[in-house]
Amino acid sequence: MSWRKDSGDALVLSAKAYIEAHSLEKFSLKRMSEALYINGSYLLRQFKSHTGQTLLEYHNTIRCDKARVLLRDTEMSVSEIGAAVGFVSSAHFSHVFKKITGCTPTAYRENQKS
Repeated sequence: MSWRKDSGDALVLSAKAYIEAHSLEKFSLKRMSEALYINGSYLLRQFKSHTGQTLLEYHNTIRCDKARVLLRDTEMSVSEIGAAVGFVSSAHFSHVFKKITGCTPTAYRENQKS
């Protein structure tokens, strides 16, 4: 492995750790790149080339993974769950959740009961 691949892998791991630690916050490339001491454009390119996902897609995937647990294990409303995982709007939460999972939060919850 070349040193560039190793450094890219380390950058991606750092980016994933940052996103997981800050998943409830609104995504900000500026804050993230400053925290990681890296140019934002470079970070975007490296992350996409190593993972196949954009940073925002990964951020939303982490949020939806947390939402799946809440949908399965709690009686919280879809709106409450959307807010709990960091979405300001329940409509936006439902849209993003469906894009990532292929079903609405309500349908996901119903599928888990059967």
